[in-house]
Amino acid sequence: MQTLRSLIVHPRFLLLAYVLLALIASIQQLLLPPHIFSGIPYTEYNNYVIFKQSWYHLLAGKNMYILYPEVQWDLYKYSPTFALFMGLLARLPDFIGLTIWNLSNALILYAAIRMLPFKDRTISLLLWFVALELLTSVQNAQSNGIMAGLLIGAYACMQRGKIAWATLWLVIATFIKVYGAIGFCLFLFYPGKIKFIAWAALWTILTAILPLAVTPYPTLVWQYHNWASMMAADQSASYGLSVIGWLHTWFGISSGKTIISIIGILLFLIPFIRFRLYRNEVYKLLMVASVLIWVIIFNHKAESPTFIIAVAGVGIWYFSRPWQLWRSILIAIVFIFTCLSPTDLFPPWLRDHFFIPYTIKAVPCILLWCIVFYELMTIKKDAHIPANVLPG
Repeated sequence: MQTLRSLIVHPRFLLLAYVLLALIASIQQLLLPPHIFSGIPYTEYNNYVIFKQSWYHLLAGKNMYILYPEVQWDLYKYSPTFALFMGLLARLPDFIGLTIWNLSNALILYAAIRMLPFKDRTISLLLWFVALELLTSVQNAQSNGIMAGLLIGAYACMQRGKIAWATLWLVIATFIKVYGAIGFCLFLFYPGKIKFIAWAALWTILTAILPLAVTPYPTLVWQYHNWASMMAADQSASYGLSVIGWLHTWFGISSGKTIISIIGILLFLIPFIRFRLYRNEVYKLLMVASVLIWVIIFNHKAESPTFIIAVAGVGIWYFSRPWQLWRSILIAIVFIFTCLSPTDLFPPWLRDHFFIPYTIKAVPCILLWCIVFYELMTIKKDAHIPANVLPG
């Protein structure tokens, strides 16, 4: 039994598990029959198809931000630069390109979590905790594993004084999904702020103009305008698995999305007034957890596969605080009602008539973020990471 326990927390075993997770998800998506909508067949990995097609639309000078129902069932919502990067995979057969894409999501998150200031065993437990939610994301060929990895990796690089790398990861995250920009707030906790701003500006300019390698300047400007217009129109399209969705499904609140978003921003910013804690490692880890959870629960487009980001934040919160029974109960609630709720462990009627209509997947993470907020406002200056999770 002791040998088994040692094996399942061994870094190489976890790495193999994450590789297998991505491979199994890819095989599953490739083998499942297509969905038929309006007489048109769409693959199980249509998100990857959307990403791949964005490269061809960029290359052809077509508007990337409108529907192309003959090949994809949803809108492309990322930057022109992301479409350029997808050119590396677009010409490959789908079974290769999709597999590389899913492996990238799994391994980038794995590498980022390995950079956290915890001992190997603790990191392995955290990796196991988020693995099921990562599987949900890669089964949908989503980019959320990469997003979580870039945000966590940026924090880890700041901790090591690697400002150039930290800003690069944040810029890339922003050019994938604009809410990645929230990670820039973490630079307030570190010295060299002018250097940080300079690197961020440099990477932003370079990343923004990279598509000029394949498209003319006027067309690129037009694509960025199309992106902004699509995002503005998309703002009012849904409630998502979010605070807004929770208020709507539980209490019938169907207006005031802007007000709720403003309140969410103000609540997120309030803990930054605790200037004296900027050097405290627990405070910084709690802020990372807050960022990861907040960008999902206050995202009107949040869906099940995006919750790998929030669940990673929950795990960071748990392991950065002293063990207490109530914390273990809460993280178990997150695992059951956030991670397990979309799975076949629950009967379809329960998912269809309770979990989905009442946005149950989001509720534990909303509760956890409130607790993170409370702890950010109340922890003492001498708070420290529990000794049993520190390396060494």
